[in-house]
Amino acid sequence: MKDPNLLVKPQQNPVYQNFTAQEVGWTHLNFGARLMQKNETWQHDTTEHEMAIVILAGNFKVESDKGNWEVTNGRKDVFSGIAHTLYLPRYTKFTLTATSETLDIAYSWVKTDQDFAPYLKQPQEAAIELRGGDNANRQINSLIQPGFPCHKIVCVEVYTPSGNWSSFPAHKHDERIVDADGKLIEAELEEIYFYKFQSPQAYAIQQVYTYDRSLDEIIRARNNEAVLVPKGYHPVAACHGYHAYYLNFLAGSDQVLTATNDPDHEWIYGTWKTQDPRLPLVTADMNV
Repeated sequence: MKDPNLLVKPQQNPVYQNFTAQEVGWTHLNFGARLMQKNETWQHDTTEHEMAIVILAGNFKVESDKGNWEVTNGRKDVFSGIAHTLYLPRYTKFTLTATSETLDIAYSWVKTDQDFAPYLKQPQEAAIELRGGDNANRQINSLIQPGFPCHKIVCVEVYTPSGNWSSFPAHKHDERIVDADGKLIEAELEEIYFYKFQSPQAYAIQQVYTYDRSLDEIIRARNNEAVLVPKGYHPVAACHGYHAYYLNFLAGSDQVLTATNDPDHEWIYGTWKTQDPRLPLVTADMNV
């Protein structure tokens, strides 16, 4: 099965990524990214959606009918600190104003029938995990982690050092499976990979495949491009010489990251001998 629509290239206008669940054939995840200049405003109503806004670079202030927030120590870029993440519940009307010379944000909105409190998560609150080992070592920052008081959204940002593999051994989360005791074994989750690199010539290689190979795509992802993962396994390799950043938004049956590993590669767990000395690539202390 050939699916050329897994890669979403950026647009040239300030809203450089924008697609809805309906447009990509999904149920839950909508996604956008925009670049704003100082004092530029964005007025929006979340309507029946909960929303998470992630600062990629810069600072903002937000005034809303649910509260007001301001960020003054946003990072210079994604390789210079950890994100601030603003969670907004459904039926929130807000005005977001860029307070830095430029502001780069990414956001996802998901339909919900539940209400939660808004929250601005600070960089130092984001748990850092160094996952894997050897050249499958990477850093995961939890922004909207499983258990966060929301309905559907999960969000993490991942740093893969030059030449390393990520999201590996490969895993999938495309069907909801529970065991005989009712324990969740795998959730059904849609997922977006949104990429950033320090150099325009940099890229990552991502595979999206099902075990029977009815879906089997290899994608070259560049700066500001998004890869859609509707189903299947989805490992990543960072081009040698360039660190890779990707922001993951997920939503679906459960507010979790519960997944099933590709059985062909599951044996790799526990075989790693070293941790990459380059990790962590970013910490909250780097935020300006």
